[in-house]
Amino acid sequence: MRTHFAALTALAITTGCTVGSGAVVKGAGPDDLLKLREGPGLNYRIIVGLPDGTPLTRQNCVTNSGKVWCKVSLTDMPGISGYVSADYLAHR
Repeated sequence: MRTHFAALTALAITTGCTVGSGAVVKGAGPDDLLKLREGPGLNYRIIVGLPDGTPLTRQNCVTNSGKVWCKVSLTDMPGISGYVSADYLAHR
């Protein structure tokens, strides 16, 4: 149990996945959108596309197929939530 907790803590620190923390979409590019998905993976339905700079509230993060996905909600519309790749999140 202690090893499992240490691994989760290390993952949270390295990916910045602090529950309730503020994040912003970064790196999607000027002509692309980050896909907010129903679940943590590319095989889940897309809810909406998010442009760079979109403010988010981060929940928990999980690893699926070697990729870290974070559950987020839109800061301005908290009723809209889903999963995004942690690769495209920055602290705000």
